[in-house]
Formats: sequence, structure tokens, C-alpha cells
Amino acid sequence: MPEQTPSQTVGPFFGYALPYAGDAEVTSRADPASIRLHGTVYDGAGEPVPDAILEIWGPDAAGRPIRQRGSLHRDGYTVTGFGRAAVDRAGHYSFTTVRPGATADGRAPYLLVTVFARGLLHHLFTRAYFAEDDPFLARIPPERRRSLLVEPDGERSYRFDIRLQGDDETVFLDFVGDGRG
Repeated sequence: MPEQTPSQTVGPFFGYALPYAGDAEVTSRADPASIRLHGTVYDGAGEPVPDAILEIWGPDAAGRPIRQRGSLHRDGYTVTGFGRAAVDRAGHYSFTTVRPGATADGRAPYLLVTVFARGLLHHLFTRAYFAEDDPFLARIPPERRRSLLVEPDGERSYRFDIRLQGDDETVFLDFVGDGRG
């Protein structure tokens, strides 16, 4: 039986190995349903992380899964459901996407977020919620729940900061079972 080997840290190569043209544009900025989702990735000391990459996946504005997920070929009008953004030197990222709709089973709208960063042995998963009325969120203590909520900060603009460690650490998730939270 093979033995499990330890993970290795990766990077900091993210800034030039993974980005592609239009990677952070899940939809066109000209789309009247487009929103801006942006924020900063912080380390445990509260300092910006300058070399992380974030990925988002999400449904359309009606809460339906997007069939064209993962497309690397942006055509300027199709909502792909998938985006990837490298942070800048100040740890800031920005996506152009659509505000996800509530799911068919009535769960609050959210985007799935994956964080890749130097020093992480495994990428991290979290969710960016656009509403607080959700059975999954109800199971999280209120003082921690706010780390999963986006904050409106302008017309069609939402802020979602990610804290990798510390007192205000973002709630990160493990996916087990059927993945429905």
C-alpha cells in the first residue's frame, strides 16, 4: 500500500502562470446585470497578501447553474460562471460577474470562492453570500458569519475581504457528502 506523501507549498508563481485574457470577467462590464465583486486578501498579521489567486464559480441571476462554466474563451457577452483573478501588489482583487440569484430550493444567493496563495499547502474554499437568510449560515455563530457576507459599497459593487488567519479569519469549508452544505 502506497504511503501518503506530504504536500509542498507552491509559488509564488501564481502571478504569471495562471492568469489568462479576460480571466476576471465572468461577464462583460457592459452587461446591465453585471456587478463588481472585489476585496483584499489578508494574512494572519493583517497584512495584504501580494501573490494570491482567487477563483469564483456561481449561478446566473436566476440561481440556475451556468452551462458554459469554465470557458477560457471570453466572447464579451456570455456569462461563463467561472472567473479567476490574481491580486495586485496590495492584495486587492476584482471580478466582473452577475449577482447570483437564490437557488431553486430557496437557499441564499452566493458565489463559491477558492483561494490559492503562497504558504498554503492546499487551496481554501469559502462562500461569498449576498443574503443572510440561509440554513447553512444559520449554523455558523453570528460573530463568524459576517466573514461570509459581501458588503455593498456602491452601485452594483460588493466588497468581500478574505482573512487567512487571525481573529477575523474567514470561515473556510471542507466539502464532504453531497456538497450542499
